[in-house]
Amino acid sequence: MPAASTTLRVLATSVIASLTVTGCQALDDAGQALGRADLVNDLAARMDRALEQTWAADYQLPGGKTASIAQTADPLRSAYTWPAGKITVTQEALTRCATTAGRTSCTVLSPVLTAGKPSVAVYAEAGKLGLVTPPAVIRLLTEAALDPEATIGQSDTTLSGHHATCVDVTRSGDRFTACVTTEGVLGSFTGTLDGKPAEVALTGYTETVDPTAFDVPAGAGVVDRRRSTTS
Repeated sequence: MPAASTTLRVLATSVIASLTVTGCQALDDAGQALGRADLVNDLAARMDRALEQTWAADYQLPGGKTASIAQTADPLRSAYTWPAGKITVTQEALTRCATTAGRTSCTVLSPVLTAGKPSVAVYAEAGKLGLVTPPAVIRLLTEAALDPEATIGQSDTTLSGHHATCVDVTRSGDRFTACVTTEGVLGSFTGTLDGKPAEVALTGYTETVDPTAFDVPAGAGVVDRRRSTTS
């Protein structure tokens, strides 16, 4: 099983366990709690399955900026690209690139061998750069499902030609809307993450990936800091 999928599966399992054990006790309306648990489980399962597949997605960011995510199952690798940089994870390395004043520099690090860790590292770094990630969406849904004052609505839409399930959540004065496509790809998000406004919308999706999506940006300076495997 791919490492990235393991991370989300463990997270999704803990979410559902919490909702079925704690949520039903905390909420007066047990049926409502179970409904929320089912919704979280469905969206988490979609994203989990997607992390075992090969696909690429393009996104529109605020201000006319764009971002992209690409991944392949064999070999297992992922690439996340934003205007300010790029992060690539393979079985051989974790590469972080940053673009400042038109110049791009990349640092190549040793891969984290523990199952799931490369995915966690990438998602955490991606969040700092402003991209909405599947774990971030799952976390927000979980918090909302466990909040008896939260209002969660569900709807369906089409994003870039792909059907998506959407949830509109209001809790503690905050509101966000998130959509996940049938393929398990994040379709859109509008709301607040870590106290900052965040918005992303799917503009393209394909099940074929250009191998160059995992290369360092052209003209980038590269520093290889991988630990030597020789003794």
